Amino acid sequence: MDLRRLGLFLAVVDHGGFTAAANAVHVAQPAISLAVRELETELGATLLVRSRTGAVLTSAGRALVEPARTALRDVRTATAAVAAVTGLIAGQLDLVSLPSLAADPLAGLVGRFRSAHPAVTVHIAGAGDPVELAGMVRSGRAEVGITGAGSAVAALDAIPIATQELIAISPPGTTGGDGVLRLGDLAERPLVVTYLGSSLRTMLDTAMAGEGLTPNVAVETAQRDALVPLVLAGAGTAVVPASLASVAGALGAVVETIRPALCRAVVIVHRPGVLSPAAQRFVELGAPGRVG
Repeated sequence: MDLRRLGLFLAVVDHGGFTAAANAVHVAQPAISLAVRELETELGATLLVRSRTGAVLTSAGRALVEPARTALRDVRTATAAVAAVTGLIAGQLDLVSLPSLAADPLAGLVGRFRSAHPAVTVHIAGAGDPVELAGMVRSGRAEVGITGAGSAVAALDAIPIATQELIAISPPGTTGGDGVLRLGDLAERPLVVTYLGSSLRTMLDTAMAGEGLTPNVAVETAQRDALVPLVLAGAGTAVVPASLASVAGALGAVVETIRPALCRAVVIVHRPGVLSPAAQRFVELGAPGRVG
């Protein structure tokens, strides 16, 4: 099976249509259409159906997507392995992270990786929740993920790299105690939260449910970048990673440690099996001694 055809087929899938795929991969649209038709002829099945909004996968097309990603990923891994042996310092590393882990620890890890391997290009994708992230790693859209430990990543190899604590930030002038906020008191404050199912929201809801509490949701947003501005504007209290709480505090927010503490184990995840040299090195940086 022609790997180029598989790659162009996935480009159409990922970009939602032939025209968008042609623009993204800089290949003429007729060439992409021909490659997909040839692939369909080879497999004896229709893979994509054109619609007014783009291209729609058939059941046969959906069945091909994950094996196609796996095949292309395996070829890139093999190529990179040979390059590493022959001394060629190059390649690509595809990562995915939860947004709440992008600043810490992902940014620091990528910075150290790029300092050590400046010729390797890093692509970072985002996932809305751990389930979506695990699916992206399983399908091969990303080789390595940064997420929280839990059942969502049970089918992947998960390597602990850090523990992240969540901190409460409140509007300037909020009166409280001595910098410590009990979970019961937090439940009584108007809260600015992310959407149901997101990692931060799940941690908060789970902790409160364990204490028999119900959060007082004042603002719900899908825009994580809006949490600090909303708090500073007086919309309510938010629960954020410690690194973001430090930034909010410098901007005037009231910062309080939550008790009992809200913490999560942060893990690097990947599919079982051999990693590309770039991915292996990235994992080594995150968890020294765990991958050799």
